[in-house]
Amino acid sequence: MQTEPATWLLLLHQIPNSPPYLRVKMWRRLQKIGAVPVKNAVYVLPRSEQTLEDFHWVAREILESGGDASVCEASFIEGITSREITALFHAARESDYAELLVDIKQIGEELRSASKEAGAWASGLIGRVSRLRQRLTEIQTIDFFAAAGGKQAEALLSEMEAKLRRAPLRKVQQETGGYSGRTWVTRKGIHVDRIGSAWLIKRFIDDDARFKFVAAKGYKPEPGEVRFDMFDADFTHEGDLCTFEVLMERLEISERGLRPIAEIVHDIDLKDAKFGRQEGPGVALVINAICSANKEDNDRLERGTLLFDDLYELFRKR
Repeated sequence: MQTEPATWLLLLHQIPNSPPYLRVKMWRRLQKIGAVPVKNAVYVLPRSEQTLEDFHWVAREILESGGDASVCEASFIEGITSREITALFHAARESDYAELLVDIKQIGEELRSASKEAGAWASGLIGRVSRLRQRLTEIQTIDFFAAAGGKQAEALLSEMEAKLRRAPLRKVQQETGGYSGRTWVTRKGIHVDRIGSAWLIKRFIDDDARFKFVAAKGYKPEPGEVRFDMFDADFTHEGDLCTFEVLMERLEISERGLRPIAEIVHDIDLKDAKFGRQEGPGVALVINAICSANKEDNDRLERGTLLFDDLYELFRKR
């Protein structure tokens, strides 16, 4: 009998009963990579280099926790069919899209009923819409068979983002009289956008800036502090702009050589290849190396500042 080429990957695993949270942890990990169960303790993914790597990491974690795990290639001959497995993936992603659509429509209603005063009505929703975009991107990454709900979610969210982009960005610098000697607060574990934004702040906005790195949730700012790239921040993602771009737009920073850096930061941070800068992968590799070698945020910022200084001099002279 001639069989179809192996188009699926299977993870066969057995998770120990202790520690008790391990089973839930692995279930969440499998959900995150988009795997679906076909039988008890058997999960499936469509075969690709990325899904093979995802299954290998899960299997390794199970083995290191004292369990048992195997990853294999498979084609289904009898019993469940490839069409039925594809339907399982469709159902899982349709559920994800349906949950996301509820939130998109809720914010859409708020947009329709909000005041149209310049910038003020939009500022409170920009961060929430940005998080919806992040959720949609995460679902699309594991939507291996293009579930129908994805098109509706993309259309509604893109329409919402376009509406927000048409709203004038607040020129906070003019409203507050500028920034000097302020404490700038952002989330711990800084990466490319927060490193780049801090560099931009120190070099072009507030040369006496002090930086504070705090937990992502629950922080209450002290008087005079300015928050960036975090929940409900003064400067954070707006529409499809990363924080670095928002700082440039809202504070009208247009020095020669900054635009290419903003495009590189955007592509690395948002992972959407919007600008396709050829320098992006190299800069991303260096940023990852800095973050891997330096656990303290101040050390990351110090090393990242040298990188952004060199990039700025390179592009400024071109």
